Amino acid sequence: MRTVLLLGCLVVVLSVAAALFSKDRPVLRPWPANPWYWSVNDQPVLLLGGSDDDNLFQWSEQALIAQLDRLAAAGGNYIRNTMSDRRIEGFEVYAYARRPDGRYDLDQWNDEYWQRFERLLRETARRNIIVQIEVWDRFDFTDHTSEKHWQAHPYNPANNVNYTANQSGLAVLYPDHPGLNRQPFFFTTPHQRHNRTLLAYQQRFVDKLLEHSLGYDHVLYCIDNETNGEAAWAHYWADYIRKRARQRDREVQVTEMWGAWRLTAAEHRHTFDYPELFAYVELSQNTHNRGDRQWEELSAARAYLGGRPRPMNTVKVYGADGSDFGRTDQVGVERFWIQLFGGSAAVRFHRPDAGLGLGDLAVASLRAARKLNERVPLWSVQPANGLLADREANEAYLVADGRGSYGLYFPAGGAVRVDLRAAAGDLTLQWIDISSGEWAGQQSISGGRAVAITAPGPGSWAATIVRQP
Repeated sequence: MRTVLLLGCLVVVLSVAAALFSKDRPVLRPWPANPWYWSVNDQPVLLLGGSDDDNLFQWSEQALIAQLDRLAAAGGNYIRNTMSDRRIEGFEVYAYARRPDGRYDLDQWNDEYWQRFERLLRETARRNIIVQIEVWDRFDFTDHTSEKHWQAHPYNPANNVNYTANQSGLAVLYPDHPGLNRQPFFFTTPHQRHNRTLLAYQQRFVDKLLEHSLGYDHVLYCIDNETNGEAAWAHYWADYIRKRARQRDREVQVTEMWGAWRLTAAEHRHTFDYPELFAYVELSQNTHNRGDRQWEELSAARAYLGGRPRPMNTVKVYGADGSDFGRTDQVGVERFWIQLFGGSAAVRFHRPDAGLGLGDLAVASLRAARKLNERVPLWSVQPANGLLADREANEAYLVADGRGSYGLYFPAGGAVRVDLRAAAGDLTLQWIDISSGEWAGQQSISGGRAVAITAPGPGSWAATIVRQP
């Protein structure tokens, strides 16, 4: 009888897991009980991730499955997927069919591209991994880098049979950094230059993307990668995607990613101020900042959004040895944890070499963060650095629920005093070694007062403080 009951329980658990991303109804949305965080079937979920590429759908089936399995085994459930098709590694394919004469036909799809995309959606759904899609990546449409991506792209009028440079308004060369906004591709919408020729092909691409993605409920949508273009572009595509979803009786969550490192910059208000269009906000560029500046920018964003709270996602955490965007692995780990403690609902390590990807240090942080969240759910606490004393710059970060549960993070050892007056009685402090992702001992402490707490060593540490049973 016991064996039968155990088997029955296993069937129920597997059935619930399989139902998380059922095609019968949309299930991924801001949590009604605390809209700073995501929920699946109205149950809160913390999104943690890392991956070794930004467009995993282009990978081979074997490589993709190995990456997703490694992520899931570490407790990860969140990836980034740009729809980028630029040839960097050599195995990437474009979305459009190529004719014998070498030119592309924008009226004909390359089935391999879309089969790869469908495979990613299918395999992530099987593992309950949320996919945050970026529809457009401005670096696909520039010759600024040594690879000269625009020179080979199907949208380049020199490379397709569908329009000329005069008809499309597109030049055959764009050597400038895309941040200078000299690429007309991003100015086609009705409230911009209303380039009907090009807009029709852009709409056709998005429709094809949605034809696949709207069949699944584990997808978030982001319009661009770190843009500083016009708000009209972002607002048009957010509205377009939402309308297409409603026609399919689907609910979708859309945002835009702005390029400004300061979250107080005016361009971020193009999403902050429009909750009817943007169900969440993307704060990845804040991880170009570090330490207290990074924390302060998060706090400012949270304060600005306070009357209209939404999930704050960070799909790119910068920093790794040799990276131009934070030159040590320690910086990458630190930025991940500050975003986490600062209130981000979704945090992912950026791909190498700009970030730690899904390397061993990233995996350890994912495991550590999952342990902390099991003991002190981050949707139940708030940033609480005001409860710290004797703190040096970037020494420690705290979250608290005001009732006796705390999370504490030391980037590189240290000692602080924590105000525990809201938690009278006996408490358990349990350490997590972030470098390994493992529990690292516990101790009993007395609450109801300020308590001096010293990290076990010079490395990165997290701790949970909870009432004893």
